[in-house]
Amino acid sequence: MTETIEKETFSFQTEVGQLLEIVAGSLYSNREVFLRELVSNASDACDKLRYAALTDSSLAPAQDLAITLEIDAKAKTLSVSDNGVGMNHADLLETLGTIAKSGTSAFIEALKSEQKDAPGLIGQFGVGFYSAFMVASQVDVVTRKAGETEAWLWSSDGKGSFTIEPAQREASGTTVILHLKKDAKEFAEEARIRHIIKTYSEHISFPVKLGDETLNAAEALWTRPAKDITDEQYNEFYRYSAHAFDAPWHVMHNKVEGALNHTSLLFVPTVRPFDLFDAERKSHVKLYVNRVFISETTTDLVPAYLRFLRGVVDSQDLSLNVSREMLQTDPKLAKIKTQVTKKVLSELKKKAAKAPDEYAKFWDNFGAVLKEGLVEDPSMRDRILEVCRFTSTGADALTSLAGYAERMKEGQEAIFYIAGENAAKLAQSPHIEGFKAKGVEVLLLSDHVDEFWLQHITEFDGKPLKSITRGAADLDQIKADEAKSEEKTEEADLSALIAAIKVELGETVKDVRPSKRLTDSPVCLIADEGDMDVNLERLLKRHGQLEHSMPRVLELNPTHAIITTLAERAKAESAGADDLLKDAAHLLLDQARIVEGESPTDPSAFARRLGVVMARAFGT
Repeated sequence: MTETIEKETFSFQTEVGQLLEIVAGSLYSNREVFLRELVSNASDACDKLRYAALTDSSLAPAQDLAITLEIDAKAKTLSVSDNGVGMNHADLLETLGTIAKSGTSAFIEALKSEQKDAPGLIGQFGVGFYSAFMVASQVDVVTRKAGETEAWLWSSDGKGSFTIEPAQREASGTTVILHLKKDAKEFAEEARIRHIIKTYSEHISFPVKLGDETLNAAEALWTRPAKDITDEQYNEFYRYSAHAFDAPWHVMHNKVEGALNHTSLLFVPTVRPFDLFDAERKSHVKLYVNRVFISETTTDLVPAYLRFLRGVVDSQDLSLNVSREMLQTDPKLAKIKTQVTKKVLSELKKKAAKAPDEYAKFWDNFGAVLKEGLVEDPSMRDRILEVCRFTSTGADALTSLAGYAERMKEGQEAIFYIAGENAAKLAQSPHIEGFKAKGVEVLLLSDHVDEFWLQHITEFDGKPLKSITRGAADLDQIKADEAKSEEKTEEADLSALIAAIKVELGETVKDVRPSKRLTDSPVCLIADEGDMDVNLERLLKRHGQLEHSMPRVLELNPTHAIITTLAERAKAESAGADDLLKDAAHLLLDQARIVEGESPTDPSAFARRLGVVMARAFGT
């Protein structure tokens, strides 16, 4: 006895429901892009079946792979059909009921914000199918997976739930049927459909048919000479291949002929994709062999630190039988990866030199990702470093390390930097004061990856990279600008005060010293020479890789009024029993912690001591 499966009803994932509410209200003014998304999905399905049939001939389609459009003006429906890989019951649940990506909440919030009409949000997130509800009051999907006999009907009005039930379909593939809204009847007109396909889908490598008419050239765009391709054609191919709505920031179309032939058509997005910092760090460059789709989301073709790239790489010299597992060990693919990476870094270097303002926008979007290569790819380290840019205290625009080196002061032997979480806050750090007074530039490194590549690159052009929050700051050898030369302020003798603070704080600090780096602030904390830098320690503690902090060095500004007053008080014979001096030692340490964004070790004691000192100051 055969079990009969009845119609099942499911609720959309919460985020999908929220998304559909927004989409149904016409997220975009140019609603026609829904058709590009559905045709793009159909093309992907054909690509997947063509690949699967390489290793399983039983999956080969009976007819040539194609995408078919059908208009029923009487029923007010538009259908998009393909004879590609199709879906089964589980695929429908996973693909058309959820958004299986991290960052969902951020995406929904962006859609709800005042930017909801900005291009790119749906495309960035890869949920193009749901754009169908911009024009349809109901969407039906009839599908059958290649190699299986069961067919299924998925149906929804986009209002919170969908149904799945058994259906009939003669061959594998998918048909999406849109029941058009009253205000979307234009999409049941043949002339309108022809125009949309010509505009958005001309470059798809499968025929897109309306009746007996083929609406597109069905030619892979990357196989054509670059001189014959317009900017608009490049833009639309990018939007199609990346499921994106922005225009590309940069286009790289390159053909390599020789011992190993390949063609690459790669795009750098203008808008940062939502999945850029996903833990999986997937690539989104598609690999083709003789225009047959093989794989996507593999770092064997494009390294993870270039995962912002979109586009295709096609080679006739790879085996069509290459499996996804074999990709990892294929020496030809490894060579292509190296060539593509070098080309991309070369293009970025040119762009940085010719259009620094434009490059600054790219760097703001993707610099933190690109710098991952400084850790992961030693063979490309020098090339990556050439295209890296940094915020600094000495230039309004971003600077390269080479540019910094050219501006170094007479007597300056190191490239100085400070690392933290926010460049603007770093620029106000007490550690920078002495460097500013001398006119010495300091790099402001605020990406998490900075601390890690600095473990691998310790010098540039023979000049050491030195953190200003670690070790002594000997600025005496550096000649200040005439405009920066300041009157010498007499430094107090801090020996008695330092001794008193050391006794009071004990092992809470590693040492107490006069400071060369402070000019305005009374105190700061630094890591001793050879110890772990302050910011790296903070990062490791946050990620559970370090349990306890190391004691740090407390530096005192010998010209600051608070310090000089305390220094005089410490010289008195009764200093050892001076409770105010003891409280001041703890308050100075807590002040140094607070400036770095940390909390006092004992907030209650901090408040008590502060109250005592203030009461004494006001004579109460």
